[in-house]
Amino acid sequence: MLSLIKGETVTVVTDGVTYDELGEPTYGEATREEVSNVVVAPGATADLDASRPEGVTVAYTLCFPKTFTGELKGRSVEVRGEALQVVGDPQRYTDANTPTPWNLTVEVTRTDG
Repeated sequence: MLSLIKGETVTVVTDGVTYDELGEPTYGEATREEVSNVVVAPGATADLDASRPEGVTVAYTLCFPKTFTGELKGRSVEVRGEALQVVGDPQRYTDANTPTPWNLTVEVTRTDG
């Protein structure tokens, strides 16, 4: 089937933090996973007022394909060369409600200023 929507490749980054038996963090190498066919929808800017003239929130809404089975809570995603943080704990739609190849909608953000 010919698709009118073309996804991009993004990179999901999981930090290398683990916790020892006392609950103290130990830092290791971050893992990176490339995910193809992710639909990237640019979001609106916010927080542009007199108290934060240089501040801007850059947000995207990402639609991950059904082939991606990983979790995104607490992760960051590199989109178009930018590192962005995942908002909240994204949950998948049921397959019955998603006839398209995508079933996971995720908001990502980066705040400057």
